[in-house]
Amino acid sequence: MALTAELKQYHQGVLALRQSQYLNWPAHVHLETLAQCNAACSFCPYPVLQRQGEKMPDALIEKVLQDLTAIPRGLPFQLSPFKVNEPFLDNRLFDILGAINHKLPNASITLTTNSTPITAKKLAQLAQVKKLGYLWISVNDHREVEYEKTMVLPYKRTMERLDMIHAAKSRGELPFRVVLSRVGDGTAADTEFVAWMKQRFALFETAVFQRGGWIGQVDVPQIDVPDVGCMRWFELSITATGVVAHCCMDGQAAYPLGDVNTQHVLDIYNAPAYRQLRERQQSRLGAAPCNQCCFL
Repeated sequence: MALTAELKQYHQGVLALRQSQYLNWPAHVHLETLAQCNAACSFCPYPVLQRQGEKMPDALIEKVLQDLTAIPRGLPFQLSPFKVNEPFLDNRLFDILGAINHKLPNASITLTTNSTPITAKKLAQLAQVKKLGYLWISVNDHREVEYEKTMVLPYKRTMERLDMIHAAKSRGELPFRVVLSRVGDGTAADTEFVAWMKQRFALFETAVFQRGGWIGQVDVPQIDVPDVGCMRWFELSITATGVVAHCCMDGQAAYPLGDVNTQHVLDIYNAPAYRQLRERQQSRLGAAPCNQCCFL
């Protein structure tokens, strides 16, 4: 397929990462501490996730964070305490965020949520977390019927949570970005979602991004795999069992890179086969399972 300007720019980003310190150290780490979610989104592998309910032991969380202290203090990286789950369902979340702040001052924390488990108390706690880059809220539809069909969550409760968070933002209590997102389907609903959300929640950002196929783990319309590299080669995606998935799109960890129970996190990142992708692979078309993935 011919490369669009967007794809060319994306591939340039991959090449820039290849020339950076992130060749040796992950630019982004996902850490799933509790494989539990209260939604059942139609585009997500969670409803059939084999590790549902798995809770990462406290000792293993501590080990992972300790391993990550080997990243040079002067090198910033992104740390997201979630993968295929709702992070606010883990009652240890704020202890974990505190430990990240303490042990990893170079880590920018990012959170993705459906918002429904966020209470006023949790929101006040969240406002005190240091280096929180953004709160990304997966809303996916502004229309009540379509929202409940897609998310299998009550629309009214979600709007109440968004109103609460927006009010706190308007009072200047939330120093971090808040983004309302939709997994797009290419219809007019994508632009309608952005317009509706901007009118209702003026202080929030909006984002529509492409539907991912989760490397064949979710039944979605097929899209041509682009002839470019992948920025996810510079990331690590750790599941609640300790198994490191191939990437964020490997929801089932069907293509494991290693296991943090028995390996140092950075040894997994720099294992020869995974490092080769970062060093030399020019296109995802020449690497499995990346040759099944269109996600950017």
